[in-house]
Amino acid sequence: MGMTSTSAVVVAVLGTVLLFALTVWCWPRLARRGWRPVLSRVGLVCAIQALLFSSIGLAVNRDMLIYGSWDELFGWEKGVDFDEKSAGGSGVQLIGKQKPDVPGAGKPHISGEIQKINVQGERSRIATPAYVYLPPEYFQKAYEKKTFPAAVVLTGFPGTAENLLKGLRYPKTAWTQVKQKKMQPMILVMMRPTVAPPRNTQCVDIPGGPQTETFFGKDLTKALSGTYRTGTKARNWGFIGDSTGGYCALKIGLEHPETYAASVGLSADYKPEIDKDSGDLFHGNKREEKRADLLWSLDHLPQGNSSFLVTTSKQGESNFKATQRFISKVKAPARVSSITLDSGGHNFKTWNREIPPSLRWLSSRLSAE
Repeated sequence: MGMTSTSAVVVAVLGTVLLFALTVWCWPRLARRGWRPVLSRVGLVCAIQALLFSSIGLAVNRDMLIYGSWDELFGWEKGVDFDEKSAGGSGVQLIGKQKPDVPGAGKPHISGEIQKINVQGERSRIATPAYVYLPPEYFQKAYEKKTFPAAVVLTGFPGTAENLLKGLRYPKTAWTQVKQKKMQPMILVMMRPTVAPPRNTQCVDIPGGPQTETFFGKDLTKALSGTYRTGTKARNWGFIGDSTGGYCALKIGLEHPETYAASVGLSADYKPEIDKDSGDLFHGNKREEKRADLLWSLDHLPQGNSSFLVTTSKQGESNFKATQRFISKVKAPARVSSITLDSGGHNFKTWNREIPPSLRWLSSRLSAE
């Protein structure tokens, strides 16, 4: 029974109701004095509360897709094994296909298509799953010899890649924006920033550990451009993410202007959070620790020919002041734009307001070959 399934929520709710009914039925018998009846009453009350909180937690997780599986929740999840044979080819393995939630679903030339893949990083030796949205134009005869701009799309941590399909609705939003002639057709590569689960590597090359910056900064676009009709130059690629994914988008865009021309940070962090999920990211390397702080990097390292879009809210966001500092530190040849809401929050509702203009902004700064 999957953690995000409706059946898991139903079973938890049903268990809560049945245990409550059993408690009411047995309560007169347990009202006697003595340590055994007392322990029984305490046990039943605790069990009801545990089931109630589990029901609420499962319902929230089903809607928010914070954890995708029981293994992920308990920290037992393992990454995809690196395959030497796949690494020798394009680095992309097709796992399956699914229909976007748009009119004409099932007819790729009308609705587009979502492909689930495994990506192999040649230099980083990281393997990880991703979803690729191919727009309807990708399958139309008029575009059969044309390439498309592409954008890497990251969710936050812990988060699941399915967030980007369901809760944040990137394929549907992109499809709608193109239909309304507000943006050009784009390929979207949707993933988690967690490419070495369960660790939150936060797009850092960890000494003796996962080389996450190398994967996103060098390997990913090379692997995908060898499989899909997208270009290989920086002007062909963008990066967008929320929260931790937003930090990754800005960091990789700042450090790798040769790979990405434009980056969007939705409610982004501006430096990595060191905690039990990240572990020691730098192993005493103070320069790399400073470089991971985007505000420090803007002050002390050269800025490339990159465009950045950052979003925040005057009320409800903890990153408002840091975002203003980021904006003030971006210097030519780099450029920066911003979206500042009067009120918002670190949640899907806020990001769903910001994603349409963010995709339009990305589209205006990217080009096909």
